[in-house]
Amino acid sequence: MSQEIPSHAEIVVIGGGIIGCSTAYHLAKEHKVDVLLLERGNLTCGTTFHAAGLVGQLRSSASITQLLKYSVDLYNCLEQETGLATGWKQNGGLRLANNKERWTEIKRQATTAHSFGLEMDLLTPQEAKAIWPLMDTSDLIGAALLPTDGQANPSDITQSLAKGARMHGAKICENVTVTGIDVRDGRVSGVRTTNGLVTCEKIVNCGGQWAPEIGNLCGVAVPLKSMQHQYMVTELIKGIEPDLPTLRDPDRLIYFKEEVGGLVMGGYEPNPMPWDVDKIPDGFVFSLLDENWDQFEQLMEQALIRVPALQSAGVKTLTNGPESFTPDGNFILGEAPEVQNFFVGAGFNAYGIASGGGAGRALADWVVNGEQPMDLWSVDIRRFSSLQHDKSWVRERTIEACSKHYGMAWPFEEYQSGRPKLMSPLYERLQKHNASFGSKLGWERPNWFAPIDYSLSDQYLDKGDTLWNKNHSKALDDGRIVEKNSFRRSNYFDFVGNECRHVSEKVGVLDMSAFSKATVSGHGSEAWLNSIVANNVPKGIGRIGLCHMLSLNGGVRAEFTIYKRAKNSYYLVFAGSNERHDWDYLSKLAPNDGSVKLQKITTQMGVLVVAGPKSREVLQKLTDTDLSNDNFKWLTGRS
Repeated sequence: MSQEIPSHAEIVVIGGGIIGCSTAYHLAKEHKVDVLLLERGNLTCGTTFHAAGLVGQLRSSASITQLLKYSVDLYNCLEQETGLATGWKQNGGLRLANNKERWTEIKRQATTAHSFGLEMDLLTPQEAKAIWPLMDTSDLIGAALLPTDGQANPSDITQSLAKGARMHGAKICENVTVTGIDVRDGRVSGVRTTNGLVTCEKIVNCGGQWAPEIGNLCGVAVPLKSMQHQYMVTELIKGIEPDLPTLRDPDRLIYFKEEVGGLVMGGYEPNPMPWDVDKIPDGFVFSLLDENWDQFEQLMEQALIRVPALQSAGVKTLTNGPESFTPDGNFILGEAPEVQNFFVGAGFNAYGIASGGGAGRALADWVVNGEQPMDLWSVDIRRFSSLQHDKSWVRERTIEACSKHYGMAWPFEEYQSGRPKLMSPLYERLQKHNASFGSKLGWERPNWFAPIDYSLSDQYLDKGDTLWNKNHSKALDDGRIVEKNSFRRSNYFDFVGNECRHVSEKVGVLDMSAFSKATVSGHGSEAWLNSIVANNVPKGIGRIGLCHMLSLNGGVRAEFTIYKRAKNSYYLVFAGSNERHDWDYLSKLAPNDGSVKLQKITTQMGVLVVAGPKSREVLQKLTDTDLSNDNFKWLTGRS
């Protein structure tokens, strides 16, 4: 029997997994808006039902740690509010370190945790074994215990959130498939479904691994890829108690949790397997993929070392469920740059249960108020470049990101897959001068230069006997100069010091062509620019100003260097890594009455920066223009 759905809702949430239900719950409870949630099957039928259910709060991003901390706070009281059991158990979580680099990472994480009032205790191997007696600790350096971590039943906690959403006025309709999205004047206006049209003001795409298909209905690219994730469930194991903490062993790429007297064990291989389908099959609800013991064997070997009792344990099941992963390992939130009032909450990289409460709350706030409630740049959908429309790039980069899921969170680590893509005309010349390139929004940018006689050798490559290092400690085949990942001084330390010293004392030339660039012209350009930035734009032709665009709550949205090149004509330079984000704001704020013309020219103009006390002397050799301080003053330009 066809389910009747309303003809209008203020906000339509698509997807009945934990993120969709959490978003609907917070929209209804905290913002009292008219919410309709649509699910193509039944709640949790996509990926939520087969999630492992570990809830850890610690991430390398301080903001994401805050979101996860809120999830725990919510799960502690949700069952009492709704009357539905959630399976939430605050049994704590152990994280292990079996090398000095991982121990350094954990101690840094402890500092972050304490700054948010999150309890995290550093333990000796002996103290860790007292808490988790079945594990072998002979190779451990230390461990960390987060007493407020825990585990949940993914389906139960989602159903509880759904009931809470209904209690606060949200309407949830199951077995309704979205078939189209209407857009009028660049804004969403309605959702077409198998049960009819629903007009609306805003849409929130929480479709999980179906989120790209939903985005395609209105031209929005959601960069994620379905990756196969396996975990096994054992029979009863003597010594496993119900309050046993969850256990993460990132150096061996595995995790454990208690399950009715046995263990759940899974992990993240260094050679992960994507689920390569052109389109997710129709009817793929409460569905799993075939077991792959050959792929799982490498994790099993590591688990047997850590927990020898597994050698005699019976195995109930091996679950292989596809999970949504993104090209950088962070999930996706926020308003899509392609269509106004179309929001996305997807790509949770196998920690959707841990993120569910906090991410749903943050997304609900963002949807209603139009601004991030906190610094969420690390998960903002606009952090990606136009490459997110390239399916092959998304696939390649996501596989690399997934392979690093339990890798070390090295400072300034660069991804290597899907490169090079965007290059300045000087790329090959810089490469010949031993540039070590980083990638920002797809652009290759030199981070530092090695001496001409420098060559790759073992001393510059990461070494280690862990499973991850064995697969990743190798030189690149294309001869790129690579950085040695380290929490201390890396192989580029002296080289960068020499560069900084040379520029500060003499002169240097930097290729900054990857900087974002735009022009603003038209008779209304000066008034419009003044209306969107905090300080006044330059008034005189040839003058330069540094201007900040503010958010509605007083935060800084963007920073622009603005050069007035002629009457009613401005040249803007802004951060290369923020181009999609900043251009999105410029485009949405620009008047549509013809008084202002915007043009993005990033790929049309290169940028060379000449810096240092001798820079004027160098430039003077190239022009007859007097470049003295008196004649060519600070914050002026000529074209």
